Amino acid sequence: MFGWGSRTFVVGIVNCSPDSFAGDGHQTVLSAVEHGLRLAGEGADVLDVGGESTRPGAVPVAEEEERRRVLPVVEALVARASIPLSVDTSKAGVAAAALDAGATIVNDVRALLGDATIARVVASRGAMVVLMDNRLAPRTGDPEATGYAPRIFDAAPAGEGQRVGTASGAAIVGAVGDWLAGRVAAAIAAGIARDRIIVDPGLGFGKTPAQSLALLRHLRQLKHHPGLAELPLLVGPSRKGFIGSVLDLPVNERLEGSLAAATLAVSGGADLVRVHDVRAALRCCRLADAVLRG
Repeated sequence: MFGWGSRTFVVGIVNCSPDSFAGDGHQTVLSAVEHGLRLAGEGADVLDVGGESTRPGAVPVAEEEERRRVLPVVEALVARASIPLSVDTSKAGVAAAALDAGATIVNDVRALLGDATIARVVASRGAMVVLMDNRLAPRTGDPEATGYAPRIFDAAPAGEGQRVGTASGAAIVGAVGDWLAGRVAAAIAAGIARDRIIVDPGLGFGKTPAQSLALLRHLRQLKHHPGLAELPLLVGPSRKGFIGSVLDLPVNERLEGSLAAATLAVSGGADLVRVHDVRAALRCCRLADAVLRG
Protein backbone atom coordinates (compact mmCIF):
# COMPACT_ATOMS: atom_id res chain seq x y z
CA MET A 1 0.00 0.00 0.00
CA PHE A 2 2.83 2.39 0.88
CA GLY A 3 6.40 2.50 -0.36
CA TRP A 4 8.00 3.71 2.86
CA GLY A 5 11.03 5.87 2.23
CA SER A 6 10.06 6.73 -1.33
CA ARG A 7 8.23 9.95 -0.42
CA THR A 8 6.08 11.55 2.26
CA PHE A 9 2.43 10.50 2.35
CA VAL A 10 -0.28 13.04 3.19
CA VAL A 11 -3.21 12.09 5.41
CA GLY A 12 -6.27 14.34 5.04
CA ILE A 13 -8.45 14.93 8.09
CA VAL A 14 -12.22 14.40 7.86
CA ASN A 15 -13.73 15.37 11.21
CA CYS A 16 -17.30 14.25 11.87
CA SER A 17 -17.45 15.65 15.40
CA PRO A 18 -19.17 19.01 16.03
CA ASP A 19 -16.66 19.97 18.76
CA SER A 20 -13.39 19.54 16.87
CA PHE A 21 -10.65 21.79 18.31
CA ALA A 22 -9.86 23.05 14.81
CA GLY A 23 -13.42 24.15 14.09
CA ASP A 24 -13.64 21.89 11.05
CA GLY A 25 -16.22 19.38 12.28
CA HIS A 26 -18.91 18.26 9.82
CA GLN A 27 -22.38 17.67 11.19
CA THR A 28 -23.89 15.96 8.15
CA VAL A 29 -22.79 12.94 6.15
CA LEU A 30 -23.05 14.89 2.90
CA SER A 31 -20.77 17.66 4.14
CA ALA A 32 -18.16 15.22 5.45
CA VAL A 33 -18.19 13.15 2.26
CA GLU A 34 -17.88 16.21 0.05
CA HIS A 35 -14.95 17.40 2.16
CA GLY A 36 -13.25 14.01 1.95
CA LEU A 37 -13.67 13.90 -1.83
CA ARG A 38 -12.25 17.42 -2.06
CA LEU A 39 -9.18 16.37 -0.06
CA ALA A 40 -8.76 13.30 -2.25
CA GLY A 41 -8.96 15.54 -5.30
CA GLU A 42 -6.26 17.77 -3.83
CA GLY A 43 -3.91 14.78 -3.65
CA ALA A 44 -4.39 13.20 -0.22
CA ASP A 45 -2.92 9.68 0.01
CA VAL A 46 -5.21 8.66 2.90
CA LEU A 47 -8.44 10.03 4.38
CA ASP A 48 -8.71 9.80 8.17
CA VAL A 49 -12.34 9.85 9.35
CA GLY A 50 -13.09 10.52 13.01
CA GLY A 51 -16.28 10.97 14.98
CA GLU A 52 -15.04 11.94 18.44
CA SER A 53 -13.00 15.01 19.37
CA THR A 54 -9.69 14.21 21.05
CA ARG A 55 -9.05 17.73 22.33
CA PRO A 56 -8.33 18.01 26.08
CA GLY A 57 -11.56 18.13 28.07
CA ALA A 58 -13.77 16.92 25.23
CA VAL A 59 -16.93 15.09 26.29
CA PRO A 60 -16.67 11.36 25.48
CA VAL A 61 -19.01 10.08 22.76
CA ALA A 62 -21.00 6.87 23.15
CA GLU A 63 -20.03 4.10 20.74
CA GLU A 64 -23.43 4.09 19.07
CA GLU A 65 -23.23 7.84 18.37
CA GLU A 66 -19.65 7.64 17.12
CA ARG A 67 -20.61 4.80 14.80
CA ARG A 68 -23.60 6.83 13.54
CA ARG A 69 -21.31 9.73 12.68
CA VAL A 70 -18.50 7.73 11.10
CA LEU A 71 -19.87 4.66 9.34
CA PRO A 72 -21.94 6.32 6.57
CA VAL A 73 -19.02 8.61 5.76
CA VAL A 74 -16.58 5.71 5.54
CA GLU A 75 -19.00 3.72 3.36
CA ALA A 76 -19.51 6.63 0.98
CA LEU A 77 -15.83 7.50 0.71
CA VAL A 78 -14.81 3.87 0.16
CA ALA A 79 -17.26 3.77 -2.74
CA ARG A 80 -16.21 7.09 -4.27
CA ALA A 81 -12.58 7.78 -3.35
CA SER A 82 -9.79 5.62 -4.75
CA ILE A 83 -7.43 6.01 -1.79
CA PRO A 84 -7.13 4.16 1.54
CA LEU A 85 -9.47 5.07 4.41
CA SER A 86 -8.42 5.33 8.04
CA VAL A 87 -10.79 5.47 11.00
CA ASP A 88 -9.76 7.66 13.93
CA THR A 89 -11.17 5.79 16.91
CA SER A 90 -10.25 4.05 20.16
CA LYS A 91 -13.40 1.91 20.28
CA ALA A 92 -13.34 -1.68 19.07
CA GLY A 93 -16.93 -1.61 17.83
CA VAL A 94 -16.38 1.50 15.72
CA ALA A 95 -13.11 0.13 14.38
CA ALA A 96 -14.71 -3.19 13.45
CA ALA A 97 -17.63 -1.54 11.65
CA ALA A 98 -15.35 0.82 9.72
CA LEU A 99 -12.94 -1.95 8.72
CA ASP A 100 -15.84 -4.12 7.61
CA ALA A 101 -17.06 -1.17 5.52
CA GLY A 102 -13.74 -0.93 3.71
CA ALA A 103 -11.37 1.13 5.87
CA THR A 104 -7.90 -0.41 6.11
CA ILE A 105 -6.25 1.59 8.93
CA VAL A 106 -7.19 2.22 12.56
CA ASN A 107 -5.73 5.46 13.92
CA ASP A 108 -5.91 4.97 17.68
CA VAL A 109 -4.91 7.96 19.80
CA ARG A 110 -5.05 5.66 22.85
CA ALA A 111 -2.55 3.20 21.35
CA LEU A 112 -4.85 0.21 22.01
CA LEU A 113 -5.30 1.12 25.69
CA GLY A 114 -8.78 2.65 25.45
CA ASP A 115 -10.63 -0.60 24.67
CA ALA A 116 -9.46 -4.05 25.70
CA THR A 117 -10.66 -5.67 22.47
CA ILE A 118 -9.55 -3.22 19.80
CA ALA A 119 -6.18 -4.93 19.29
CA ARG A 120 -7.99 -8.18 18.53
CA VAL A 121 -10.18 -6.38 15.97
CA VAL A 122 -7.15 -4.93 14.19
CA ALA A 123 -5.28 -8.25 14.24
CA SER A 124 -8.20 -10.36 13.04
CA ARG A 125 -8.78 -8.14 10.03
CA GLY A 126 -5.14 -7.66 9.09
CA ALA A 127 -5.54 -3.90 9.32
CA MET A 128 -2.81 -1.33 9.81
CA VAL A 129 -2.76 0.59 13.07
CA VAL A 130 -1.38 3.93 14.18
CA LEU A 131 -0.16 3.93 17.79
CA MET A 132 0.10 7.43 19.25
CA ASP A 133 2.00 8.55 22.33
CA ASN A 134 -0.78 9.88 24.56
CA ARG A 135 -1.06 9.66 28.31
CA LEU A 136 -3.65 12.36 28.84
CA ALA A 137 -6.39 11.42 31.27
CA PRO A 138 -9.30 10.23 29.07
CA ARG A 139 -11.88 12.64 30.48
CA THR A 140 -9.96 15.60 31.82
CA GLY A 141 -7.07 15.85 29.39
CA ASP A 142 -4.85 16.64 32.40
CA PRO A 143 -1.24 15.46 31.94
CA GLU A 144 -0.65 15.64 35.70
CA ALA A 145 -3.40 13.05 36.25
CA THR A 146 -1.54 10.27 34.45
CA GLY A 147 2.10 10.70 35.40
CA TYR A 148 2.97 12.25 32.03
CA ALA A 149 3.77 15.59 33.61
CA PRO A 150 5.99 18.32 32.14
CA ARG A 151 8.75 17.49 34.61
CA ILE A 152 9.50 14.31 32.64
CA PHE A 153 10.79 16.51 29.86
CA ASP A 154 12.52 19.05 32.11
CA ALA A 155 10.34 21.90 30.86
CA ALA A 156 7.82 24.18 32.49
CA PRO A 157 4.27 24.32 31.15
CA ALA A 158 3.44 26.99 28.58
CA GLY A 159 0.00 27.97 27.36
CA GLU A 160 -1.48 29.87 24.44
CA GLY A 161 0.37 33.15 23.88
CA GLN A 162 2.97 32.45 26.58
CA ARG A 163 6.71 32.39 26.05
CA VAL A 164 7.71 28.93 24.87
CA GLY A 165 10.75 27.78 26.77
CA THR A 166 13.21 25.00 26.06
CA ALA A 167 12.91 21.29 26.65
CA SER A 168 15.38 18.43 26.75
CA GLY A 169 15.40 16.60 23.43
CA ALA A 170 17.08 13.55 24.96
CA ALA A 171 14.42 13.31 27.66
CA ILE A 172 11.60 13.58 25.13
CA VAL A 173 13.04 11.00 22.76
CA GLY A 174 13.66 8.63 25.65
CA ALA A 175 10.24 8.99 27.27
CA VAL A 176 8.20 8.93 24.06
CA GLY A 177 10.36 6.29 22.38
CA ASP A 178 10.28 3.93 25.35
CA TRP A 179 6.51 4.28 25.76
CA LEU A 180 5.79 3.75 22.08
CA ALA A 181 8.14 0.76 21.97
CA GLY A 182 6.12 -0.76 24.77
CA ARG A 183 2.89 -0.24 22.86
CA VAL A 184 4.44 -1.74 19.72
CA ALA A 185 5.44 -4.81 21.70
CA ALA A 186 1.91 -5.08 23.10
CA ALA A 187 0.42 -4.80 19.62
CA ILE A 188 2.66 -7.55 18.30
CA ALA A 189 1.81 -9.75 21.30
CA ALA A 190 -1.87 -9.24 20.42
CA GLY A 191 -1.28 -10.62 16.94
CA ILE A 192 -0.71 -7.45 14.90
CA ALA A 193 2.17 -7.88 12.46
CA ARG A 194 5.03 -5.43 12.95
CA ASP A 195 4.84 -4.37 9.31
CA ARG A 196 1.23 -3.22 9.94
CA ILE A 197 2.24 -0.74 12.67
CA ILE A 198 2.77 3.02 12.35
CA VAL A 199 3.86 5.18 15.29
CA ASP A 200 2.93 8.79 16.09
CA PRO A 201 4.76 10.93 18.70
CA GLY A 202 1.51 12.70 19.58
CA LEU A 203 2.44 16.36 19.33
CA GLY A 204 0.31 18.31 21.79
CA PHE A 205 -1.07 15.25 23.59
CA GLY A 206 0.11 15.52 27.19
CA LYS A 207 2.95 17.80 26.12
CA THR A 208 3.55 21.49 26.65
CA PRO A 209 4.33 23.64 23.60
CA ALA A 210 8.02 23.54 24.48
CA GLN A 211 7.93 19.75 24.64
CA SER A 212 6.14 19.43 21.30
CA LEU A 213 8.70 21.73 19.68
CA ALA A 214 11.59 19.75 21.16
CA LEU A 215 10.05 16.51 19.97
CA LEU A 216 9.64 17.92 16.46
CA ARG A 217 13.25 19.07 16.62
CA HIS A 218 14.47 15.57 17.49
CA LEU A 219 12.21 13.40 15.33
CA ARG A 220 15.12 11.68 13.63
CA GLN A 221 16.46 10.44 16.94
CA LEU A 222 12.99 9.14 17.80
CA LYS A 223 12.77 7.36 14.46
CA HIS A 224 16.00 5.53 15.29
CA HIS A 225 14.93 4.53 18.80
CA PRO A 226 15.85 0.82 19.19
CA GLY A 227 12.25 -0.24 19.80
CA LEU A 228 10.92 1.71 16.82
CA ALA A 229 13.58 0.98 14.21
CA GLU A 230 12.22 0.80 10.65
CA LEU A 231 8.64 1.57 11.70
CA PRO A 232 6.94 4.33 9.67
CA LEU A 233 6.39 7.59 11.53
CA LEU A 234 3.23 9.69 11.30
CA VAL A 235 3.31 13.29 12.56
CA GLY A 236 0.22 15.45 13.06
CA PRO A 237 1.15 19.09 13.70
CA SER A 238 -1.78 20.71 11.90
CA ARG A 239 -3.27 23.74 13.72
CA LYS A 240 -1.98 22.46 17.07
CA GLY A 241 -1.68 24.58 20.19
CA PHE A 242 2.12 24.71 20.15
CA ILE A 243 1.89 26.59 16.85
CA GLY A 244 -0.50 29.06 18.45
CA SER A 245 1.88 29.50 21.37
CA VAL A 246 4.83 30.35 19.15
CA LEU A 247 2.95 32.64 16.77
CA ASP A 248 0.34 33.91 19.23
CA LEU A 249 -2.43 33.07 16.77
CA PRO A 250 -5.90 31.50 17.09
CA VAL A 251 -6.58 28.13 15.55
CA ASN A 252 -8.06 29.55 12.34
CA GLU A 253 -4.85 31.48 11.56
CA ARG A 254 -2.29 28.70 11.87
CA LEU A 255 -1.92 27.60 8.24
CA GLU A 256 1.62 28.91 7.71
CA GLY A 257 2.79 27.53 11.05
CA SER A 258 1.20 24.17 10.26
CA LEU A 259 2.96 24.02 6.90
CA ALA A 260 6.30 24.94 8.47
CA ALA A 261 5.84 22.23 11.10
CA ALA A 262 4.86 19.65 8.46
CA THR A 263 7.94 20.51 6.40
CA LEU A 264 10.17 20.21 9.46
CA ALA A 265 8.56 16.83 10.20
CA VAL A 266 9.50 15.65 6.71
CA SER A 267 13.04 16.87 7.31
CA GLY A 268 13.05 14.89 10.56
CA GLY A 269 12.10 11.66 8.82
CA ALA A 270 8.31 11.58 8.98
CA ASP A 271 6.76 9.11 6.55
CA LEU A 272 3.26 10.56 6.83
CA VAL A 273 1.90 13.95 7.85
CA ARG A 274 -1.69 14.31 9.01
CA VAL A 275 -3.11 17.68 7.93
CA HIS A 276 -6.24 19.74 7.46
CA ASP A 277 -4.98 21.68 4.43
CA VAL A 278 -4.01 18.97 1.95
CA ARG A 279 -3.24 20.99 -1.19
CA ALA A 280 -0.81 23.34 0.54
CA ALA A 281 0.79 20.60 2.64
CA LEU A 282 1.26 18.34 -0.37
CA ARG A 283 3.16 21.07 -2.20
CA CYS A 284 5.42 21.60 0.82
CA CYS A 285 6.05 17.87 1.13
CA ARG A 286 6.84 17.49 -2.56
CA LEU A 287 9.46 20.19 -2.41
CA ALA A 288 10.90 18.84 0.83
CA ASP A 289 11.06 15.36 -0.68
CA ALA A 290 12.80 16.71 -3.78
CA VAL A 291 15.50 18.25 -1.60
CA LEU A 292 15.83 15.45 0.96
CA ARG A 293 15.18 12.34 -1.14
CA GLY A 294 16.31 13.52 -4.55
